[in-house]
Amino acid sequence: MLERPENGERSLLLHIGLKRPCYEDEIQEFRALAISAGAEIAGEICARRDRPSPRLFIGSGKAEELADQVKETCSELVLVNQPLSPSQERNLERLLGARVLDRNGLILDIFAQRAATHEGKIQVELAQLEHLSTRLVRGWTHLERQKGGIGLRGPGETQLESDRRLLGHRIKYLKVRLERIEKQRELGRRERRRARVPTVALVGYTNAGKTTLFNALSGAEVKARNTLFATLDPTIRRLSPGELDEVLLVDTVGFVRDLPHELVAAFRATLTETREADLLIHVIDASDPHHGDRRRQVEEVLDGIGAANVPRIQVYNKADEVERRRPRELDGSVWKGVNWPKLWVSAVTGEGLEELSKVVRTRAVGEQVLGRLELGPADSRLRAKLFELQAVRAEQSHESGGCTLDVALTSKRWKKLCIQEGLSNDSFQRV
Repeated sequence: MLERPENGERSLLLHIGLKRPCYEDEIQEFRALAISAGAEIAGEICARRDRPSPRLFIGSGKAEELADQVKETCSELVLVNQPLSPSQERNLERLLGARVLDRNGLILDIFAQRAATHEGKIQVELAQLEHLSTRLVRGWTHLERQKGGIGLRGPGETQLESDRRLLGHRIKYLKVRLERIEKQRELGRRERRRARVPTVALVGYTNAGKTTLFNALSGAEVKARNTLFATLDPTIRRLSPGELDEVLLVDTVGFVRDLPHELVAAFRATLTETREADLLIHVIDASDPHHGDRRRQVEEVLDGIGAANVPRIQVYNKADEVERRRPRELDGSVWKGVNWPKLWVSAVTGEGLEELSKVVRTRAVGEQVLGRLELGPADSRLRAKLFELQAVRAEQSHESGGCTLDVALTSKRWKKLCIQEGLSNDSFQRV
């Protein structure tokens, strides 16, 4: 890959709308992506096309205007908000005299900066190489002679073919490594399923405040930053440490509109945590004026990765940054006929977190029920187990040596206790 200057590259942003003008939220998002990558924005140009030009994507007139702007602003890099074909990218670079990077390449660059763990680095490298494999150009023309004739015979393999072969070997190697990591993660998920530990995954648009909410609910200290794609690798912690019914909380990578397919393929191990979760917390930035569109984009991504049917809770975060009124989407946000539960919270001030934690626990481990148990003298082990679970609310001893216990248990823990102690549902009298 290319070396990155320490002070950022002077970049010119090209916003292209197909069959319509570019919307303001799309312009703001692409600008935020450029800043997250470390670009120094020197200027912006908007264009509209009914259909992409096969040669430059944009028209020749707009290309000349872009070339003049590149010279005027001394830009080193042109960032385009649409995916470009390899030939369009090369043609633009020759015409503009500056490097050209499309939207997919920009997102891959941001992921490369954010990757911190071994798994994350492998995933990003795989996505970059698959993206780069379609953009190889001839570099060593003096080694490309393959035709016959005196003095015209070459080594038999061009540098371009050699590069493709080496890339293919590296991609194959990385895929094998990721398959091993996926098997290790599957072992962990299998153990959690065997222990019947429910998993709750936080999903949402990038920079919606998922990590801050994750820290608030789990007591973790994962670094949260006000930037796009701050979290790449899934982080797993226990929801509300100290609670007896164990619920695991997973912080996942943020989504974005038109997520590059290379990333979806490379991050399949990470996205599996989302697809196989028992419950999703869809975090929505309530302070974002375009949060309705962002919500629909996330729902489409979840649908695309096979998580459309996973139960979820829609959480409108950052309540402290908006007026004290319910947004319209809280009352009418329905996806494919399902009206998911919705809550209004602030991960910073703590508003609504207690209610959210109760709702998550209720949906993950069942509602808490109050009941009465009649125990005999031989049930001392069951009595000790209930006190260990801190489920006993009151106890009344009998002269016969037995006792009556008023207990509070979640439905899931009661079922587990019935299996372990051989109890029947009739032995638990609800009060």
